[in-house]
Amino acid sequence: MRVLRRDLPAPSVRTRLKYRLIQESGDLIGVTSDLLRRLAAIGPTSRRAARFGSFGTGSLICHPLDSLVNPQAIHIGEGTLVAAHCVLSAGWEPDQPDLASTVVHIGDRCLIGRGSSIIGHESIWIGDDVWTGHGVHITDMNHGYERLDVPIGTQWMDEEPIVIGDGAWLGHGTVVLPGSRIGRHSVVGANSVVAGEIPDKCVAVGAPARVVRRHVDGVGWVSPRDEPREPDTARA
Repeated sequence: MRVLRRDLPAPSVRTRLKYRLIQESGDLIGVTSDLLRRLAAIGPTSRRAARFGSFGTGSLICHPLDSLVNPQAIHIGEGTLVAAHCVLSAGWEPDQPDLASTVVHIGDRCLIGRGSSIIGHESIWIGDDVWTGHGVHITDMNHGYERLDVPIGTQWMDEEPIVIGDGAWLGHGTVVLPGSRIGRHSVVGANSVVAGEIPDKCVAVGAPARVVRRHVDGVGWVSPRDEPREPDTARA
């Protein structure tokens, strides 16, 4: 409350000059910062883009990119935007000698939200027109928990490829775990955890993500409780 009730400085010439200098300096810093971010972005004609497996026309990776590992195994389609503070990683370590030529594929006209991470070891395939919210995490490898005499951080599970279909939307904070498949034109709600298969043209939410409605051709949107169930032959 003392901050709200503090006395304002006297409106002297010195005070006015001081605050004018602060405002002008802030504007200059802001303009310079914006310019530097634009110049540091990775576009299709930059030298850094040539390090990627492919980098499509009209695509842009915003600055800063928090981490970039083995770009030679990462492919970016045309017209795709990767927002700032993202992580793009292929393989287990930089300059991995036996790395496949394509580990991470991001299709055309995609939007990868700010602060997202795409970490592939075997295969992450993201189709065309896929958009994500902020802070989405996609990985095809996870930790195991089989032994109690070994730290969990050093117990590795086998890699399982991930496929995200064309036109999908992944909400803010979504986590996509190894082996997941998200269908074409499907929505995953914010903060959901995908740990399996999400069919085409549906909405899934929760942890783990469950389908709450899907689009049936000729019928429209239906929820799982509205769909006819197969007869229980075990009780017949």
